[in-house]
Amino acid sequence: MISNEKTALLIDGANLYSATKALGFDIDYKRLLKEFQSRGYLLRAFYYTTLIEDQEYSSIRPLLDWLDYNGYSVVTKLAKEFTDSQGRRRVRGNMDIEIAVDAMELIGHVDHIILFSGDGDFRCLVEALQRKGLRVSVVSTIQTQPPLIADDLRRQADVFMDLVDLQAKIGRDPAERQGRMQETPRFLERRGAAPAEPQDG
Repeated sequence: MISNEKTALLIDGANLYSATKALGFDIDYKRLLKEFQSRGYLLRAFYYTTLIEDQEYSSIRPLLDWLDYNGYSVVTKLAKEFTDSQGRRRVRGNMDIEIAVDAMELIGHVDHIILFSGDGDFRCLVEALQRKGLRVSVVSTIQTQPPLIADDLRRQADVFMDLVDLQAKIGRDPAERQGRMQETPRFLERRGAAPAEPQDG
Protein backbone atom coordinates (compact mmCIF):
# COMPACT_ATOMS: atom_id res chain seq x y z
CA MET A 1 0.00 0.00 0.00
CA ILE A 2 1.04 3.57 -0.65
CA SER A 3 1.64 5.43 2.62
CA ASN A 4 0.16 8.78 1.58
CA GLU A 5 -3.03 7.43 0.01
CA LYS A 6 -6.38 8.08 1.67
CA THR A 7 -8.17 4.88 2.60
CA ALA A 8 -11.54 3.82 4.00
CA LEU A 9 -12.52 0.51 5.57
CA LEU A 10 -15.97 -0.96 4.84
CA ILE A 11 -16.59 -3.87 7.21
CA ASP A 12 -19.51 -6.23 6.55
CA GLY A 13 -19.85 -7.24 10.21
CA ALA A 14 -21.83 -10.47 9.77
CA ASN A 15 -19.61 -11.64 6.92
CA LEU A 16 -16.39 -10.91 8.83
CA TYR A 17 -17.74 -12.60 11.97
CA SER A 18 -18.61 -15.77 10.00
CA ALA A 19 -15.17 -15.84 8.39
CA THR A 20 -13.19 -15.40 11.61
CA LYS A 21 -15.42 -17.91 13.43
CA ALA A 22 -14.70 -20.46 10.67
CA LEU A 23 -10.97 -19.72 11.04
CA GLY A 24 -11.14 -19.99 14.85
CA PHE A 25 -10.05 -16.52 15.96
CA ASP A 26 -11.56 -13.25 17.16
CA ILE A 27 -10.87 -9.80 15.75
CA ASP A 28 -9.26 -7.23 18.04
CA TYR A 29 -10.86 -4.10 16.59
CA LYS A 30 -8.39 -1.77 18.30
CA ARG A 31 -5.50 -3.60 16.62
CA LEU A 32 -7.36 -3.69 13.29
CA LEU A 33 -7.74 0.09 13.31
CA LYS A 34 -4.07 0.60 14.26
CA GLU A 35 -2.90 -1.78 11.53
CA PHE A 36 -4.69 0.10 8.75
CA GLN A 37 -3.83 3.53 10.21
CA SER A 38 -0.17 2.48 9.94
CA ARG A 39 -0.57 1.68 6.22
CA GLY A 40 -1.84 5.08 5.07
CA TYR A 41 -4.17 7.95 5.91
CA LEU A 42 -7.31 6.20 7.18
CA LEU A 43 -10.16 8.61 6.57
CA ARG A 44 -13.01 6.46 7.84
CA ALA A 45 -13.74 2.94 9.15
CA PHE A 46 -17.35 1.82 8.72
CA TYR A 47 -18.83 -1.21 10.50
CA TYR A 48 -22.18 -2.53 9.20
CA THR A 49 -24.56 -4.95 10.90
CA THR A 50 -28.25 -5.73 11.24
CA LEU A 51 -30.05 -5.88 14.58
CA ILE A 52 -33.04 -8.03 15.45
CA GLU A 53 -36.13 -6.15 16.53
CA ASP A 54 -37.75 -6.98 19.88
CA GLN A 55 -34.45 -8.08 21.42
CA GLU A 56 -34.18 -6.16 24.68
CA TYR A 57 -30.49 -7.01 24.93
CA SER A 58 -28.46 -7.97 21.89
CA SER A 59 -25.13 -9.73 22.44
CA ILE A 60 -23.61 -7.48 19.75
CA ARG A 61 -24.67 -4.23 21.48
CA PRO A 62 -21.53 -3.91 23.71
CA LEU A 63 -19.32 -4.34 20.62
CA LEU A 64 -21.25 -1.69 18.67
CA ASP A 65 -21.05 0.75 21.59
CA TRP A 66 -17.30 0.14 21.91
CA LEU A 67 -16.74 0.61 18.15
CA ASP A 68 -18.81 3.80 18.17
CA TYR A 69 -16.61 5.33 20.91
CA ASN A 70 -13.32 4.11 19.42
CA GLY A 71 -13.03 5.48 15.92
CA TYR A 72 -15.54 3.46 13.90
CA SER A 73 -18.67 4.73 12.13
CA VAL A 74 -21.30 2.14 13.05
CA VAL A 75 -24.17 1.63 10.58
CA THR A 76 -27.09 -0.56 11.67
CA LYS A 77 -30.59 -1.40 10.53
CA LEU A 78 -33.31 -3.71 11.81
CA ALA A 79 -33.46 -7.17 10.28
CA LYS A 80 -36.82 -8.33 8.91
CA GLU A 81 -38.49 -11.32 10.55
CA PHE A 82 -40.72 -13.51 8.40
CA THR A 83 -42.30 -16.97 8.38
CA ASP A 84 -41.08 -19.38 5.70
CA SER A 85 -43.19 -21.93 3.77
CA GLN A 86 -42.68 -24.52 6.56
CA GLY A 87 -44.00 -22.08 9.16
CA ARG A 88 -40.56 -21.45 10.73
CA ARG A 89 -39.57 -17.97 11.83
CA ARG A 90 -36.62 -16.63 9.87
CA VAL A 91 -34.60 -13.44 9.95
CA ARG A 92 -33.50 -11.70 6.77
CA GLY A 93 -31.11 -8.79 6.76
CA ASN A 94 -28.04 -7.68 4.91
CA MET A 95 -26.27 -4.37 4.56
CA ASP A 96 -25.28 -4.60 0.87
CA ILE A 97 -27.17 -1.46 -0.21
CA GLU A 98 -25.82 0.62 2.71
CA ILE A 99 -22.26 -0.51 1.95
CA ALA A 100 -22.67 0.22 -1.77
CA VAL A 101 -24.13 3.70 -1.18
CA ASP A 102 -21.38 4.68 1.28
CA ALA A 103 -18.70 3.33 -1.08
CA MET A 104 -20.01 5.41 -3.99
CA GLU A 105 -20.18 8.50 -1.76
CA LEU A 106 -16.49 8.06 -0.91
CA ILE A 107 -15.51 8.60 -4.57
CA GLY A 108 -13.43 11.77 -4.73
CA HIS A 109 -12.59 11.59 -1.01
CA VAL A 110 -10.39 8.48 -0.89
CA ASP A 111 -7.91 6.68 -3.15
CA HIS A 112 -8.35 3.17 -1.78
CA ILE A 113 -11.31 1.27 -0.33
CA ILE A 114 -10.71 -1.87 1.74
CA LEU A 115 -13.80 -4.07 1.79
CA PHE A 116 -14.10 -6.73 4.49
CA SER A 117 -16.49 -9.18 2.82
CA GLY A 118 -16.45 -12.24 0.60
CA ASP A 119 -19.94 -11.65 -0.80
CA GLY A 120 -19.95 -12.05 -4.58
CA ASP A 121 -22.74 -9.47 -4.87
CA PHE A 122 -20.06 -6.81 -4.34
CA ARG A 123 -18.20 -7.66 -7.57
CA CYS A 124 -20.09 -5.04 -9.64
CA LEU A 125 -19.58 -2.44 -6.88
CA VAL A 126 -15.82 -3.08 -6.92
CA GLU A 127 -15.80 -2.76 -10.71
CA ALA A 128 -17.75 0.54 -10.55
CA LEU A 129 -15.31 1.97 -7.98
CA GLN A 130 -12.35 0.92 -10.12
CA ARG A 131 -13.88 2.65 -13.17
CA LYS A 132 -13.92 5.84 -11.05
CA GLY A 133 -10.19 5.48 -10.40
CA LEU A 134 -10.20 3.91 -6.91
CA ARG A 135 -8.11 0.96 -5.83
CA VAL A 136 -10.14 -1.72 -4.07
CA SER A 137 -8.76 -4.38 -1.74
CA VAL A 138 -10.94 -7.21 -0.48
CA VAL A 139 -10.37 -8.97 2.86
CA SER A 140 -11.81 -12.47 3.34
CA THR A 141 -10.41 -16.01 3.26
CA ILE A 142 -9.77 -18.91 0.89
CA GLN A 143 -8.50 -21.09 3.76
CA THR A 144 -11.94 -22.57 4.56
CA GLN A 145 -13.75 -25.35 2.74
CA PRO A 146 -15.47 -24.02 0.68
CA PRO A 147 -13.66 -20.64 0.50
CA LEU A 148 -15.66 -17.79 2.05
CA ILE A 149 -14.88 -15.38 -0.78
CA ALA A 150 -16.66 -15.58 -4.11
CA ASP A 151 -14.16 -16.30 -6.87
CA ASP A 152 -15.38 -13.46 -9.13
CA LEU A 153 -15.06 -10.92 -6.28
CA ARG A 154 -11.50 -12.09 -5.59
CA ARG A 155 -10.59 -11.76 -9.29
CA GLN A 156 -12.12 -8.28 -9.53
CA ALA A 157 -10.28 -6.85 -6.52
CA ASP A 158 -6.98 -5.03 -7.06
CA VAL A 159 -5.61 -6.77 -3.98
CA PHE A 160 -6.94 -9.78 -2.06
CA MET A 161 -5.91 -10.05 1.60
CA ASP A 162 -6.49 -13.33 3.39
CA LEU A 163 -7.61 -13.03 7.00
CA VAL A 164 -5.19 -15.84 7.88
CA ASP A 165 -2.28 -13.61 6.82
CA LEU A 166 -3.65 -10.73 8.91
CA GLN A 167 -4.43 -12.83 12.00
CA ALA A 168 -1.14 -12.05 13.78
CA LYS A 169 -1.76 -8.31 13.35
CA ILE A 170 -5.53 -8.00 13.96
CA GLY A 171 -6.43 -11.12 15.95
CA ARG A 172 -7.24 -11.12 19.64
CA ASP A 173 -4.71 -12.84 21.89
CA PRO A 174 -6.13 -16.35 22.63
CA ALA A 175 -4.90 -16.06 26.27
CA GLU A 176 -7.01 -12.91 26.63
CA ARG A 177 -10.01 -14.81 25.30
CA GLN A 178 -9.43 -17.61 27.81
CA GLY A 179 -9.30 -15.05 30.60
CA ARG A 180 -12.58 -13.54 29.46
CA MET A 181 -14.33 -16.90 29.62
CA GLN A 182 -13.50 -17.05 33.33
CA GLU A 183 -14.88 -13.57 34.01
CA THR A 184 -18.14 -13.05 35.87
CA PRO A 185 -21.07 -13.51 33.48
CA ARG A 186 -22.49 -10.15 32.39
CA PHE A 187 -25.85 -10.66 34.05
CA LEU A 188 -24.13 -11.08 37.44
CA GLU A 189 -22.08 -7.89 37.16
CA ARG A 190 -23.03 -4.99 39.37
CA ARG A 191 -24.45 -2.05 37.51
CA GLY A 192 -22.10 0.85 37.01
CA ALA A 193 -19.00 -1.29 36.47
CA ALA A 194 -16.77 0.01 33.68
CA PRO A 195 -17.33 -2.07 30.52
CA ALA A 196 -14.41 -4.05 29.17
CA GLU A 197 -13.70 -4.06 25.44
CA PRO A 198 -16.18 -6.67 24.15
CA GLN A 199 -15.56 -9.55 21.81
CA ASP A 200 -17.15 -9.59 18.37
CA GLY A 201 -20.20 -11.81 18.22
